[in-house]
Amino acid sequence: MERTKERGGTAERPRGFAAFGLAAEAEALAPGLYVVATPIGNLGDISFRALATLAAADAVLAEDTRVTKVLLAHYGITTPLVSYHEHSDGSVRDRMVARLRDGQALALVSDAGTPLVSDPGYRLVEEAIAAGIRVVPLPGASAVMAALVVSGLPTDRFFFEGFLPAKAGPRRARLAALAPIPATLVLYEAPHRLAESLADAAQVLGPRPAAVARELTKLYETVRRGALPDLAGSYAAEPAPKGEVVLLVAPASPESRGAEAAATLDERLGAALAAGHSVRDAAAIVCAETGLPRREVYARALVLARAAR
Repeated sequence: MERTKERGGTAERPRGFAAFGLAAEAEALAPGLYVVATPIGNLGDISFRALATLAAADAVLAEDTRVTKVLLAHYGITTPLVSYHEHSDGSVRDRMVARLRDGQALALVSDAGTPLVSDPGYRLVEEAIAAGIRVVPLPGASAVMAALVVSGLPTDRFFFEGFLPAKAGPRRARLAALAPIPATLVLYEAPHRLAESLADAAQVLGPRPAAVARELTKLYETVRRGALPDLAGSYAAEPAPKGEVVLLVAPASPESRGAEAAATLDERLGAALAAGHSVRDAAAIVCAETGLPRREVYARALVLARAAR
C-alpha cells in the first residue's frame, strides 16, 4: 500500500484497509470530526465509507481502545487509537479540539453502534461545533433500529429512552412518565435487571405487547415477543440472560391511554394515603414521582380520601 505523510509531521503509515480479500487505498480526508457508526456485534456490518474514514483519519477516538483495536485489526487498519470515554475530562476534549483546529481529521467511535446514542461523544461534538469545526456523520449499525425492525411493534413513531433507573422506585416512576407517550418505547437494560424491569413495566404499563431483543447480529441473537406480564414471568423463572438487551414496548391504545393514566394515578395516591400520609403530602409525593400538575393530583387525592372514609 502507498504510504502518505501524516498531517502535523508525525510518522508515515499505511492508509488503507482490506476487505473481502481485497486491499483498498483510503483517500485523504478533509479536516473535521467524523462520527463513525461501527458494528454492534457482527464485524461485517460496517460500510466501505466507514472503513475508508477509519483508515484515512489521523486518529480514531475510541470509547475502549481494546474493543476498537479488534475491529481495526480485522480490516488491516493501522490508524492510531486515542482513548475517549465518558470519564474523559475537559482537558482531553481540549486536546482533541486543538488537533481539529490544526487541520487534522479525527474519527469518533463507540464500542458498538452509533456514537452519542447512550454513548460518549456529545460534549466533543458540541465543542467542535462551537469552534467552527466540520462534523461529519457516517451512518450505520444501531441497536435501536435493529431491535425496532424485528420487534413486530409499530415503527411509525418510537421513543428512545435509553437505560431505565437501576432502583425499583425511580424505575417505576419513570415508566409511569413514559406511559402516555403514543409511540413504541425503546429501552436499553442490563441483563441482570431485565426480569425486575419487565415486572415493573408489566405493573405500570399493563399487558402491552412487547419484545426483548438480545445479542442482535451476534451468534446467540434472540428476539422474544409477548405481552409484558408473560415476558416478565418467563424471564423471572430462568437465569439472567447474557449480552446486550433492548426492551421494546408497544404504545397504549388511544382508548386505554386515559384509563391507564387514571389507574396509575389512583394506585400511587392510594399507596401514599395507605402509608399514613395526609392528602396534601400524598399529593406532593405523587407529583414529585409523576410530574403531573399539583392541582389535578390534589383534587384526585381528596376524592380518594373521602371515598375511603
